[in-house]
Amino acid sequence: MNLCLFDLDHTLLPIDSDLAWGEFVISLGWVDAAAFKRGNDAFYAQYREGRLDIDAYIDFVTKPLRERSADELAAAHRRFMSEVIGPALRPAALDLVALHRRRGDRLALVTSTNDFITAPIAAAFDIEALIATRLERDANRRFTGRIEGTPAFREGKVTRVGQWLAESGASWGDFDRVSVYSDSLNDLLLLERATEPVAVNPSPDLEALARERGWRIMKLFE
Repeated sequence: MNLCLFDLDHTLLPIDSDLAWGEFVISLGWVDAAAFKRGNDAFYAQYREGRLDIDAYIDFVTKPLRERSADELAAAHRRFMSEVIGPALRPAALDLVALHRRRGDRLALVTSTNDFITAPIAAAFDIEALIATRLERDANRRFTGRIEGTPAFREGKVTRVGQWLAESGASWGDFDRVSVYSDSLNDLLLLERATEPVAVNPSPDLEALARERGWRIMKLFE
């Protein structure tokens, strides 16, 4: 059996779903547009620079969610999928996932973006296993603004994948081939666990490293 792990934003999608959700929330009028955009853009810059304070970011990004009912959130996410994510689903990315599925690989979507945003996106790619940053929920299933467990970010991705495999009695060493697809140097530790690391639509720093190490470089999007 082989294992295949996909990053999401700028890897399978040509957009950042986390940033796009923030912009969508602004369009809904749930937040003060100027203040939220400043905060959202600042956190995104931190992420791109590899210095994101993920706990502070989750507290920030879930504030508008904590003020809405479950029905409001579900309706908003359906619109988000239809208006934002649907148009960003590219045949090349869908075909790549389908190729590994036909090979019989064990698939997982491994993303630092939270599970509320990404669960329907994983379903759109027909990837059953989602390893995302989990949002903590209280006894009434409302978001608390905190992270549950280890965030799926940087070294946390490696930890969470290991936990996921262990739940089925498996480990990294059980697979003949481990493919990892990512665009970002934030995923370096995950890429280094792969027997087939692939830099997809890579950032300049990841592309330089991939060329130095002889990793495959793939451009799914222009």
